[in-house]
Amino acid sequence: MEDDLTTDLTELQSHLDGMLDRVHANSTTLQLFQLFERELFNLNSLTEMLEYVLHAQEFFDLDYMGFCLVDAKGELKKYLSEGGFDDRKNPQLILLPDDELLQTKFGHSVAPYLGAYKTTKCAEFFAYGKRKPASVAVIPLMRRGKCLGTLSMGSLDSHRFVDSMATDFIEHMAAVVGICLENHLNFELMHRSSLIDTLTGVNNRHFLEQRLGEEIARIQRSFEPLSCLILDIDEFKKVNSHYGHQVGDQVLIAVAAIIREQLRNNDVLVRYTGAKFIALLANIGQEQAQDIAQRIRLKVKDLVVSTADASVAVTISIGSSIYNPSNGHQLKAVKVEAGLMHKAEKALCKAKNAGKDRLVAADAMTDPISFAKLFKRH
Repeated sequence: MEDDLTTDLTELQSHLDGMLDRVHANSTTLQLFQLFERELFNLNSLTEMLEYVLHAQEFFDLDYMGFCLVDAKGELKKYLSEGGFDDRKNPQLILLPDDELLQTKFGHSVAPYLGAYKTTKCAEFFAYGKRKPASVAVIPLMRRGKCLGTLSMGSLDSHRFVDSMATDFIEHMAAVVGICLENHLNFELMHRSSLIDTLTGVNNRHFLEQRLGEEIARIQRSFEPLSCLILDIDEFKKVNSHYGHQVGDQVLIAVAAIIREQLRNNDVLVRYTGAKFIALLANIGQEQAQDIAQRIRLKVKDLVVSTADASVAVTISIGSSIYNPSNGHQLKAVKVEAGLMHKAEKALCKAKNAGKDRLVAADAMTDPISFAKLFKRH
């Protein structure tokens, strides 16, 4: 009798110890989730948010963390590229052209898949090489009845994710990640819509007003030249009146694409007004800026926009100006802005008056030499 009681007490103690261990483990997990959430909510951009989650595998003692996100219009890829996201360092981000994969694997179910890694079920959600996880969790990211993609977690421990385990923490984490993802996507969309010309896809005048001052301040610190090109499609009103505004729009889109192709990724291109574009080229000397402008002019001259009724050819006139900062007494940014734009506009007028389809370069702007610098020279 006494032995039976001892056995019962031992089993009870073991059961209680197990419960305490689970409580402790759950408490630790909860604290990790809370810390993870706080950090997640404090991030400022879509790029930061995705990189934080993708590199959180050590945070949760996992061997894999990844996203598989729907990017039907290619907007997500563009946002990330502009935000400095490096695909090579983040192969765990998989972008899908549509939601067909999600529909095939999950259908209308929003329940996560937990269990052993099965190639037929899981392979497309993981960017693994030769080493495959033993157990995985693939969790749909749902927002307002729409599946944004999946959050994928993997472990080399076959017991880490099993189909019988509770999913409260995992589903809560997926909900938080989904909310943050949606918020950042919405912010990027609103931000871009306020700074992007919706027709051509290049920046708009509002963006130029913000960026020009920043560019001037930067090149005044680094003493690099800043070139400004003002490019205007010749006789564009006649294109609209003769062929219609839809054809005119096609011409604008095609010309914007040509200009963009000839510029570097860090150059600024803006649709300023109507058929007029402005390009800012930092750390580009006058001769190199003119070479780029001439390439643009010749490419546009070769452009033919085909319509159902006709083929439309256009030319472009370009005025250029350049500012060379010095390490002496520097002009105020507002004066540099006004001077760059004024000189480029005057050069553009000369190009138009001289017969169009040509480039005219203005004299370079320079900072005034300070008395100390002048005295030092002599």
